[in-house]
Amino acid sequence: MGMPSGTELLLIFGIIVLLFGAKKIPDLAKGLGKGIKNFKEEMKEADEVATDAPKKVETTEETASSETPKSTTTQA
Repeated sequence: MGMPSGTELLLIFGIIVLLFGAKKIPDLAKGLGKGIKNFKEEMKEADEVATDAPKKVETTEETASSETPKSTTTQA
């Protein structure tokens, strides 16, 4: 199963024109282009943030000491 041939592409395009109308297709393409552009910008920003901030690895002692209470006395 590879890329559709020329006849198949024309058939798909014809169905799209029938469903959405010729006037709506440029608006749909513009919206799709903006969505892809925004997605790429967000992915680029996420990569920059991930490479800028070094990750701190906690040891089990640090995690255990932060999770346990300091005093174990109970009030009666």
